[in-house]
Amino acid sequence: MAAPPWRSSTGGVSYTAVAARRTLGGPKPGSHAPNGTSTSSPAPAGSSQGRTTFPDKLKQYVARTFEDCTDAEKPQVEAELKRIITDAFNEKVVWTVDWDKMPLPQQFIANRENEARSSGEARLSKGDTSPTRRSFGAFSLGDKKRKSPEQSEAKKLEKRIRSDNSYSSPSDELSQSDKEKRARRFGLNNPTPPSPQPSYEPVDTSKPLVGRCMNLEKRYLRLTSEADPNTVRPLHILKQTLELLKRKWRTEQNYAYICDQFKSLRQDLTVQHIKNEFTVSVYEIHARIALEKGDLGEYNQCQSQLANLYAEGIKGHKYEFKGYRILYLIHTCNRADMNDLLASLTPAEKADDHVKHALDVRSAMSVNNYHRLFKLYLNAPSMGAYLMDAFVNRERLAALSAICKAYRPDIDTRFVAEELGFEGDHDCITWLIENGGEEFIKQTTDEKGAPTGIRFLTSKAAATVEAAKGKAFHKVDIKGQV
Repeated sequence: MAAPPWRSSTGGVSYTAVAARRTLGGPKPGSHAPNGTSTSSPAPAGSSQGRTTFPDKLKQYVARTFEDCTDAEKPQVEAELKRIITDAFNEKVVWTVDWDKMPLPQQFIANRENEARSSGEARLSKGDTSPTRRSFGAFSLGDKKRKSPEQSEAKKLEKRIRSDNSYSSPSDELSQSDKEKRARRFGLNNPTPPSPQPSYEPVDTSKPLVGRCMNLEKRYLRLTSEADPNTVRPLHILKQTLELLKRKWRTEQNYAYICDQFKSLRQDLTVQHIKNEFTVSVYEIHARIALEKGDLGEYNQCQSQLANLYAEGIKGHKYEFKGYRILYLIHTCNRADMNDLLASLTPAEKADDHVKHALDVRSAMSVNNYHRLFKLYLNAPSMGAYLMDAFVNRERLAALSAICKAYRPDIDTRFVAEELGFEGDHDCITWLIENGGEEFIKQTTDEKGAPTGIRFLTSKAAATVEAAKGKAFHKVDIKGQV
């Protein structure tokens, strides 16, 4: 039998060594050079064995993207944001692009939909996230030919890249002119793309404007273009608006209306670059109203902005909201942020009633001291109890599970009500029924049949309570988490 073609007559393996490919020019990956040897493709741009790092400006850009993003818009916005960041990494300008001036993904989505409606392109209906070329203000990605060596295979590769609406960056060995062209593509002074593609004006927030709108009330609408001074209220009008909203909240309690008006008020402050004690007051009031109505997502948005305003030295109720922040992190079980926050606390902050109460709550929960935990719940300062409402139910189930193991075969419901921080026996019994304990509640009577009390059958209820506890701790709602 003849020896295989790759093996010599002496039994050894014959091959031809080739040098590693370093540039884009030359044969395509997997093709054979004239001497019969195959070439290897270079590593993808941006890949590394270490963890990918992102600029702080990019992280802030992502935070702004999701600040007002609804659940229905989130899939489409995430897809658009992913393409923006991917293109920036492929272009190798993620560290040089000015992310503060980069339009949000929502703007590109809205602009494409407007363009589709005007040109009758039904394929760009709402929800369509198919990959298309995108214009970012005065620049676009992948709309210019890149200079490459004159090898025919490299030209074919570039043609295939352009036809697939994708971008593949060449090797790191670029000329200075190529790097300048790449940087200009993500800059402000770029020429208009030669192709007849729509060009959208980015939202320019580099210079503060002064509003001219005199209306006290205005609905909130997300900006998709530069703010119009005729629709923005100046500071003295915004102060009157805040007083109006406080009066309406006390009398009407219409949260949907109040939340919409506060978001509009906050937007007018942002586009005018107003950062003062009035701004802090607006965010604090909105945060308290959101807490009162249990809207943790809106509260967390206000809380994040307040942290930035306090860091700039603007006066406000800093200690109060730091205590709320600790309780919020307890609710979301965010140990990493909790450790960072605890490490940054000063002695003055630890001595404040709000912060001290929140730290006591954390300490009681860490050692499963439920008796002390629910005493703290009933005596929470300011609006701390509203935040504790977010996680008190699951902690009550954990405490009830411990009671079922410690007290057999039954226990007086009044004892349960006192230990779990209920204000009365009726509230405790209602809670037990809501958590599947209805069949374990027994009315006791004396010899004459007169009722003497209500007992909870702990031995029989143990399995049901344990299952309810596991379900409560299985998933934590972290809507609005940053």
